[in-house]
Amino acid sequence: MMRSEAYILMFACARKCSKVLPSDAVGGAHFFIMHENKSHIGIPFKIGQPKKQIVSKTVERDFEREYDNKLQKLEDQTKKLHKDMKKSTEADLAMSKAAVKISADLLSNPLCEQDQAFLESMTALDTAMRRMDSFNQEKVNQIQKTVIDPLKKYSGVFPSLNMSVKRREQALQDYKRLQSKVEKYEEKEKTGPIMVKLHQAREELRPVREDFEAKNKQLLDEMPKFYHSRIDYFQPSFEALIRAQVGYFTEMYKIFSELTDQIDQGGLTDEQRERETEAKLSELRALSIVADD
Repeated sequence: MMRSEAYILMFACARKCSKVLPSDAVGGAHFFIMHENKSHIGIPFKIGQPKKQIVSKTVERDFEREYDNKLQKLEDQTKKLHKDMKKSTEADLAMSKAAVKISADLLSNPLCEQDQAFLESMTALDTAMRRMDSFNQEKVNQIQKTVIDPLKKYSGVFPSLNMSVKRREQALQDYKRLQSKVEKYEEKEKTGPIMVKLHQAREELRPVREDFEAKNKQLLDEMPKFYHSRIDYFQPSFEALIRAQVGYFTEMYKIFSELTDQIDQGGLTDEQRERETEAKLSELRALSIVADD
């Protein structure tokens, strides 16, 4: 049997089977016939993948550079900075609250009832810790308003930006699909019905292409502006952060300098105090109740 006769027989069998077989089975037979005879019939063109390159590689590189390499990294870094700043202020507050708790515990120590000098030292320490906590709370409130809140607001802009990128991507997919449809009709024989469908496909393509080009141009124009605006936006916040820290530590220097003057009446150095402490510890160890067996 000749090869062409075999194809005719297979096609006839497929048509006959279509009356009793599911449509997907017949479709498989039809695909097999077309695949075997592709030199004469050709594989149907897949809609959605146009042959024409509708977006240049340069444009795609520019878009990837601005969005993937810059803006998405900026979004991640902004979120991370916001999270770290919150942790930092929470740790600051926890530290000053713990210091106040320690000074209060020392002030309530029974030794304060027995030793007036110790009571005065612990009172001075407690006062200093409460002042420190107050300034620390003020600093944290300032950082919250001038740094953390602006970071949060800035992060809130990215969902809208990402949605614009998604709309651009959807417009691109629609553009590709309709461009592929136009190419499909352009490749067919120019009969009357085909020319009508080609005209309709081109008319359908035009507004979709214009929509994509408008979205693409807008993003390529505005993404660099958005990226460069970060400096003007964040600079006041970071300057406020520095001022808050400088103001806080300036006050801390004053507070602890005054505290040192109040409790360091003996004028002993750290080494002298360490030797004094070791001497007292040796006296305690000499007691029989703590002696080793």
